[in-house]
Amino acid sequence: MRGRPSRGATWCAIMAAMTEPLSLYEVIGGETRVRDMVDRFYDLMDLEPQFAVLRAVHPPTLEHAREQLFLFLCGWMGGPDTYIERNGHPRLRARHMPFAIGTVERDQWLQAMAWAMDDVGIDEALRLRLMESFYQTADWMRNKPD
Repeated sequence: MRGRPSRGATWCAIMAAMTEPLSLYEVIGGETRVRDMVDRFYDLMDLEPQFAVLRAVHPPTLEHAREQLFLFLCGWMGGPDTYIERNGHPRLRARHMPFAIGTVERDQWLQAMAWAMDDVGIDEALRLRLMESFYQTADWMRNKPD
């Protein structure tokens, strides 16, 4: 039959798909899980007094920040690159330069994210892997002396 792959070609495609490593985006659970994590992160920032210093760095409404972090994390984890399509290169440090970020803000961001990941049921091994990356980035974002 024309246009139909042979059984061998189909089998090869299936085997290739099975051996390709999953992206972090796929492992974490895709858009739904990333959205849940980001929403919980910002909910915690609003609800928990121990995140007051971090919350004060943000505008009164968090909708824009929620959407930006969600889009960024989706692309960073290997999902859709919507953030880059809409905003260009992330330039994380440059985009955060207007905000005073020190050790306290870094540590509160990391704690809120750790709680958010735990609250939405991210696997412990995956949480640890993500926290290593988040720490490196959050530490690099510091722009004020302590």
